[in-house]
Amino acid sequence: MPLSKYLTLQTLGGKFGPNPRWSNPDMDPVPPRLRTWTAWNYVAYWVSDATNVAGWQLASSMLAVGLTWRQALAAIAVGHTLIAVVVLLNGTVGARLHVAFPVLNRSSFGFWLSYFSVVSRVVLAMFWFGIQSYTGSEAVYQMLKAIWPSLARLPNQLSDRAHITTTGILCYFLYWLIQFPFMLFSPQRIRHLFTFKAVVVPCAWIAILIWAMVKVPPRLSLSSDPPVKVTGSSASWLWLGALNSALGNYATLSVNIPDFTRYAKSARSQYIQILVIPISFTLIGFIGIAVTSAGTVLYGSVLWDPLHLIDKWEDNRAAAFFAAFSFALATLGTNVSANSLSAANDMTVLFPRWISIRRGQVVCALVGGWALAPWEILASAPGFLTFMAGYTVFLGPFAGIMVVDYWLLHKGNVNVVAMYDPNGIYRYWNGINWRAAAALLASVTPNLPGLINNINPRIPVGNARYLFNVSWLFGFFVASGVYWALSALFPAHETYMDAPVLADEYYRDNEDDVDSGRDSVGVSDRKDSREKVAVQEA
Repeated sequence: MPLSKYLTLQTLGGKFGPNPRWSNPDMDPVPPRLRTWTAWNYVAYWVSDATNVAGWQLASSMLAVGLTWRQALAAIAVGHTLIAVVVLLNGTVGARLHVAFPVLNRSSFGFWLSYFSVVSRVVLAMFWFGIQSYTGSEAVYQMLKAIWPSLARLPNQLSDRAHITTTGILCYFLYWLIQFPFMLFSPQRIRHLFTFKAVVVPCAWIAILIWAMVKVPPRLSLSSDPPVKVTGSSASWLWLGALNSALGNYATLSVNIPDFTRYAKSARSQYIQILVIPISFTLIGFIGIAVTSAGTVLYGSVLWDPLHLIDKWEDNRAAAFFAAFSFALATLGTNVSANSLSAANDMTVLFPRWISIRRGQVVCALVGGWALAPWEILASAPGFLTFMAGYTVFLGPFAGIMVVDYWLLHKGNVNVVAMYDPNGIYRYWNGINWRAAAALLASVTPNLPGLINNINPRIPVGNARYLFNVSWLFGFFVASGVYWALSALFPAHETYMDAPVLADEYYRDNEDDVDSGRDSVGVSDRKDSREKVAVQEA
């Protein structure tokens, strides 16, 4: 068999869209036989996502800036309750239509304007993939150091300009290598990773919580004052900033949750998210707060990064190994779900003829893992990291426009097939829904001075910096209101229908083709499908 067969990248072709350029099997609506996610899978998914280093750090870092543990826990609970509501609303859309966010987004933003959110999210996901991989490599370092203590004294053969040591690059490579095979699994199978993580990691973290409470009883650790005392209006703005951080923690998934709910067996399967999100994140937040508070009493400093806490356990190497393993596993599950899968879904829309979800994850692993050199970013670009965290100024408006468009304006009556047609009803004006563009402009612009000041505090912006403390809430509600008002005053009549047009009818009419597992159909089949849709619209 010639070698060229393995070197040639097979082009993909989907069942929707006017031609293969606009569709591929991973981008198409999920066929009934692949809708395998049950309510338990969504419980496992969110427990898995809640148990991540960033969630722990979010809670414990609130103590470092001056909040009490009660204030921090309240901010986490309120923030994730609000996010859970938005996740449920947008997740139900994905469960009903069985399409991914990059495709669904076209119905509200317009075919071409939707690419703004898609491209930006690909870039951000790749950066975060590398940064999360670096976090995982730190957990690997703690595991190896627990087995081989002299690793800490391994000579460094790299220069200071490398911003990483020989040991660091070794651990990073090992963790990247461990992650890579999990990116080759389909979304239907990767759910088992989330289930495994949802069982192992919480058990390990509860054990760490018990250790902390035994070492330092809560009456001593949680009763201590925060290291920085903040009072008056400053305390109120500080709490609102913490709330905004909690909202921003998973603001991305409040927008792209259809990437996962599209695999739901039924819309009801994912309703459990409204409960599991606030409960799991608040519980993990409490663990982070309690353990960090105990660590402050034991070691005399606020160790808000749990891996720094583990580094202190030189007298109990077995505990250090298993604790570090739990953080390595936690980071793995989160990196796949929140970064590589999200980037891959977006890339299928950017390059549908060439990129599948599996290929997209490989691209993310190579570019995000190595080409972007995350150790360089962490060492020399704190302002860029702040910008990425501040991207919530866009995510709030994105979520608000999507909720209003589907639930209030179109009342669920959307055309799934037309979402794959660049000249269909979701073209709006030259591929841009100007109402959504205006809503973005009205909601994002006022937050930009605060974002700039947050990146570089030396740039004075006056009281505008306070608005950034509520950027997600401001963006969500302003964008929602402006978009609803403009759409009511200037309705896009061509997009309104009396009933939804779903992909299920096509799958029923072409059951033999779907069951055969072929990746594409003939042009005549697509034409017949579009003609049926046109009749329904008439």
